[in-house]
Amino acid sequence: MELIKGIKYNFQGLLLGLKTPKLLVLGILRFVIVLILTLLVSGLIIYWHQEILSSIWSMPENKWLFYLWKVVSWLLSIILASVAAVLAYLAAQLLFCVFIMDYMSRITEKMITGQVVSSPASFGAFLWYLIKQEIPRAVIPVLLSVMIMLAGLLTPAGPVILIISSVFASIFLAWDNTDLVPARRMLPFNKRFQLLRQHMMFHIGFGICFLIPWVNILLLSFAPIGATRYYLEKNDL
Repeated sequence: MELIKGIKYNFQGLLLGLKTPKLLVLGILRFVIVLILTLLVSGLIIYWHQEILSSIWSMPENKWLFYLWKVVSWLLSIILASVAAVLAYLAAQLLFCVFIMDYMSRITEKMITGQVVSSPASFGAFLWYLIKQEIPRAVIPVLLSVMIMLAGLLTPAGPVILIISSVFASIFLAWDNTDLVPARRMLPFNKRFQLLRQHMMFHIGFGICFLIPWVNILLLSFAPIGATRYYLEKNDL
């Protein structure tokens, strides 16, 4: 079953990364970058939390409204911390991690096939290409998911919308990793997106692991390994 296979490949990639020194170093580096940015952005959010809340709703004098204000305060903290974590992850991806992911994918490809097939483009052009790929592949879908999630909190169907938007985001986070090899080979975007649609259940399984709080940062750090292995075994071997 594709769903179970997705989960297995995610954890198999993590285990391979932990056993391979080069991949372990790169995975830890990516983990540290995302963690530092997440803590930094979350810290800023917490620091300005009171000002943000006051701009939305000033502290009421009524005792009963005060308790409601406290509840809203905590909910706002959780929401802002979650949004901060997402924004920190996306910033880390665009500034640093997309290059680390590609390098991890290259190492994995060489371990499995003995060679790396890539585009003949210059180094600078390829780096710019990687950044451009990250926007439609992860940044836009994840940001849309967050906005839908926040909008869903204001409706009675909030819990259902929260689950759907989370799964939607996890699918594209999975594709962000399985797309590394075809993107490096400069396959047209429409063909790569077609691969996502054809193997949607695999991507749901691979990405559902990213819904586990804090563990998801570790799994995302090593996700290129399992995703690259899946693509190569599915298409090249």
